[in-house]
Amino acid sequence: MGKLAGKIALITGGSEGIGFATAQEFISEGAFVFITGRRKEVLDAAVATLGPNASAVQSNAENLNDLDRLYAEIKTKKGKLDVLFVNAGIYSGAPLGQITEEHYDSIFGVNVKGLLFTVQKALPLMGKGGSIILNGSVVAVKGFPALSVYSATKAAVRNFARGWTADLKGTGIRVNVVSPGPIDTPGTRVLGNGTTAALDQFATQVPLGRYGQGNEIAKAALFLASDDSSFVAGFDLMVDGGIGQI
Repeated sequence: MGKLAGKIALITGGSEGIGFATAQEFISEGAFVFITGRRKEVLDAAVATLGPNASAVQSNAENLNDLDRLYAEIKTKKGKLDVLFVNAGIYSGAPLGQITEEHYDSIFGVNVKGLLFTVQKALPLMGKGGSIILNGSVVAVKGFPALSVYSATKAAVRNFARGWTADLKGTGIRVNVVSPGPIDTPGTRVLGNGTTAALDQFATQVPLGRYGQGNEIAKAALFLASDDSSFVAGFDLMVDGGIGQI
């Protein structure tokens, strides 16, 4: 029997990258998984690969009406939610002196506002034993050029986990963070102009000497989703190849 047998999970931003790898991992451990994303064609392709234990809902993380529609669909189809992995987020850079209001609003809109309401609106479907996992980042504790706004959103994510663990005291719902370091995903390849050169250069800063893979984050998320972590709450699990630890 899998570690998530009979569980219902939602993974936002689950059509590719870390989210898709985590959906595969959760399904392999017995869960039924809902995934979200903005692009219908990508969602459809993802579900075709994931198989019958997956369902896709087109949704924009910062649109509250979309969130209401998402949770209404989960309630109608499954009636509950056991695991929520808030993975949807955006990543872009701008150095101090070149930060625009649009840059700030777009990143905070998805990574902070969207994350907050994704969690809050999920609570009526969750109960004792529920697990909420927030996708953080090593940038919450490390400084990198041109990433101050993005880093601030991930610092907010870390502190949400602390505050919400206190807010949910007595409910049996756990909130934790998984914080990736540099991970080889379609998003990071876009930043590298589709080549591995930029990735390889950044990997030299990682003590393990390489980028991480999406399935490595997925296995960490599985730990936080399952009863293996039943006494873990408010924790930030760094899966970063050591870059944030030295």
